Amino acid sequence: MVATVVLGLWALAIVARLVVLQVIQHAELVARAERQQLSTIDAPAKRGEIFDRGGRLLAYSVDADTIYAVPTEIADPVKTATALCDALDDCTSKNREELIERLSPKRSFAYVRRRATPLQATRVAALQLDGVAFRKESKRYYPNRELAAHVLGYVGLDNVGLAGLEATYDKAVRGREGKLLVQTDARRHVFSRLERSPTAGGSLELTIDEHLQYIAEREVRAGVEAARADGGSAVVMDPLTGEILALASYPTFNPNDYADAPESARRNRAVQDLYEPGSTFKLVTASAALQERVITTDEIVDTQGGVITFPGRKPITDMGHDYGPLSFTDVIVKSSNVGAIKVGLKLGAERMGLYIRRFGFGRPSSPDFPGESAGIVWDPSRLDDSALASVSMGYQVGVTPLQMAAAASVIANGGTLYEPRIVRAIIKGSQRTVVPPKAVRRAILPETAATLTDIMERVVTDGTGKRSQLVSHAVAGKTGTADKLVNGRYSQAQQNVSFVGFVPSRNPTLTIIVMVDSPRVGGDTGGVIAAPIFKRIADASLRHLGTTPTINPAPPVLVARHQEAPVAPAAVVNTPAIVAMPASMADGGLPDLRGMSAREALRELARLGLMARMHGVGVVVDQDPPAGSPYDAGATATLVLDRRFKLRPTGALGDQATVARTLRNGVER
Repeated sequence: MVATVVLGLWALAIVARLVVLQVIQHAELVARAERQQLSTIDAPAKRGEIFDRGGRLLAYSVDADTIYAVPTEIADPVKTATALCDALDDCTSKNREELIERLSPKRSFAYVRRRATPLQATRVAALQLDGVAFRKESKRYYPNRELAAHVLGYVGLDNVGLAGLEATYDKAVRGREGKLLVQTDARRHVFSRLERSPTAGGSLELTIDEHLQYIAEREVRAGVEAARADGGSAVVMDPLTGEILALASYPTFNPNDYADAPESARRNRAVQDLYEPGSTFKLVTASAALQERVITTDEIVDTQGGVITFPGRKPITDMGHDYGPLSFTDVIVKSSNVGAIKVGLKLGAERMGLYIRRFGFGRPSSPDFPGESAGIVWDPSRLDDSALASVSMGYQVGVTPLQMAAAASVIANGGTLYEPRIVRAIIKGSQRTVVPPKAVRRAILPETAATLTDIMERVVTDGTGKRSQLVSHAVAGKTGTADKLVNGRYSQAQQNVSFVGFVPSRNPTLTIIVMVDSPRVGGDTGGVIAAPIFKRIADASLRHLGTTPTINPAPPVLVARHQEAPVAPAAVVNTPAIVAMPASMADGGLPDLRGMSAREALRELARLGLMARMHGVGVVVDQDPPAGSPYDAGATATLVLDRRFKLRPTGALGDQATVARTLRNGVER
């Protein structure tokens, strides 16, 4: 009986315990078993690489160890947290307390360190702590550190782009995450694995040239530090396509450690900072006035003592200069505020507003920069004479350096506004999708652009931009200086100074803008501060690109045509020698432009009201239509340039010695 009672009680206790485990605590125990035996891990996709236009790597992803903990398996959170902090070797007392809190048993999962360094991972692994494990995560790495940091942006801990192109093209670059289902035994040994592999993201090929980017960043930094300015930016652009070859902002930051940089250093000044452009905006005023034929280049503008007044505001001056009567060309060359205002008033608010929009101001200029400021542009209906006067000389209008570079490129390429772009192609697997240039609109006619190019050349040779002159290449540019708005008032101590231009001035390769914020040492104008930075960027960039000099170029190589067999005199073809014909000889048709430099030929065609399309470099060796052909104003002439001449039989024009002498005279001319 005793044995029966004992066995019955024992069986009853077992049944009761089974009821508790399999009925009352069933759901809780199943969940705990799944947590212990099964784990679903996200397998992050590897982000695509980012290259410059030459295929040089600017950003890529590497695998890094992430340390995590399962607090339910940790018996002593304080002891474990202390050991982990000692191994990581960078924990503060606050970090230690936070880690102890995260390791409390009420949590089922906690990160210890995301993307730890290899040394930290090795130290933690050597501890062999219960409840502490590792997983692989993708970490973004920028091998050139600060180079193009504002262009590339940076990536957060969750592998999501937070700024720059990393954010703009995040969906294309990030790829698709995978899933990893892992089953483990009681000793935490993996015995089953089911996975969905992640899909790698696409790669970006940029228009940026790594070398030009370095040059721009180096010179902007040197210029800002020398002037003790608050900051600066530069944009280098291909005016014929809108491709951005370099985009620099200073101060800068290291995107590998972006969290350590202040917000001001991470701001892309070239596309986010609005500033009043000052006299560089007179290019828009001049373009509109010449295009609408409200003034000619030689027309006289009375600057009336260098002062002009409007009701309710301080007099506007030419910074202490009394230029007197000036031609319109000299108004731009000398950067006369009074002269520009008079031309702007003659143009009118409606037409001024039209051309401001044509040049791309008042809206974001590129889809590659979602954070780009649109700018500030007045509604023409709200522009009275006083406001129109301010806009005409570059005040009461907000622009970004990128917008100003795109506007200057309009003049450089003959009148077409191109959308600035920084992504050249998107690569997915073996497929390369090219992003083509996008012409937004024709802003001005080629004749207007050619006239403005002449004026901008004189700004550099005779006006406010002398410090931008290059030894080997002609420069077309414009300076700009504008007082900054500080607490609602224009400051006499802080200015935004800039220089924008293109090189070479004819058939340009680069458009460059430099903007410096609040220089304090060495000067306070664009001609003194920004123009030398422009010069250094342009000079180094043209040498890197191997652009043929346009000032004192190497003399062309003369190559005689050698015949294997002598040519009979009767078979000689009377071919004109390559010699520049004076304009006075071309009254009956198109002049002979052969032998002229590209600049001389362009000026001659502009004088006749013709447009030009050029191929090659050097001097003109062929033209279409040929010399003597009739022409219509507005037609296009094609010029072929080369550095080599082929001496041909000359017939009635003289013997070979005479031709050679005439040729030399033509080249010298």
